[in-house]
This record gives sequence, C-alpha cells and structure tokens, in this order.
Amino acid sequence: MTVRVTRTFELPIPPDRVWAFIAEPENRAAAISVVDRYETTGDGETTWHVRLPIPLVDRTVAVRTRDVEVDPPTHVKFVGRSSALQVTGEHTVEPTADGSRLVNEFVVDGRLPGVETFFRRRLDDELDNLERALLDAEGTTT
Repeated sequence: MTVRVTRTFELPIPPDRVWAFIAEPENRAAAISVVDRYETTGDGETTWHVRLPIPLVDRTVAVRTRDVEVDPPTHVKFVGRSSALQVTGEHTVEPTADGSRLVNEFVVDGRLPGVETFFRRRLDDELDNLERALLDAEGTTT
C-alpha cells in the first residue's frame, strides 16, 4: 500500500528565500521528527537515520536520499530508499502577491508491515514540522 500526501503552504516569504531553504537536503531532513540524525556524503547523497516506532523495527533505518530533479529556483524532487521504505518528495515554489506558495507532494511505499500505517497517521504532522522549520528559519510566524 502506498501513502500519498499533497499539502500547499502559503508563506509570507519571498520565493528565493523559500527556495534557499527547501533546496538544501539538510533542511528537509532536520524538519522531520522521526529523523534521529542525518549525514551528507560528498556524492550528493544524504542518509536519514529514521526511527520508526513500529513492530519489527527496533532500531533506526538508514534511508539513502538523493535529489533526482533540481530545477532552480522552483522545483526539487528527491527519492529515498531503504530496506523498510521508499519515499519520494517533491517541492515546487511559486510566487504569490504576498510571498510564496510551496507545493509539497510525498509518496511513501512501505516494505515492512506497519510502515504505511505509521506514515498515514504522521505525514500531515511532518509537513507541519517542515512549514514551521521554514518559518523559523526566516524568523516569520503566521
């Protein structure tokens, strides 16, 4: 089973600043609460060490992520793979009269029982975390 979530943020932040945040893999990883830690390698890969509180997984899972499409300053798509799940995320920045719109699309395919259920319940909260991290980075509140 696959979990898909699309969320749009209306932000009082100029598009170039939204892009500067969302284009950085470290910013995306740091905003996700189940990412215990992350490391960036020299080959453009970021490994997320994800803690999944589900049966059969009693440790963190290394999810190797890589940006697969980058179209500055408007679009980035990444794919993450591990033995427990595959995640695809896309972020599209659009200018608005008052700042920016950030369209976020995530697809999670679980490879272990319980992964989809976990993300179905939590993906909206994780996107809230991403929005909060972006606003905090800019010193902005909504």
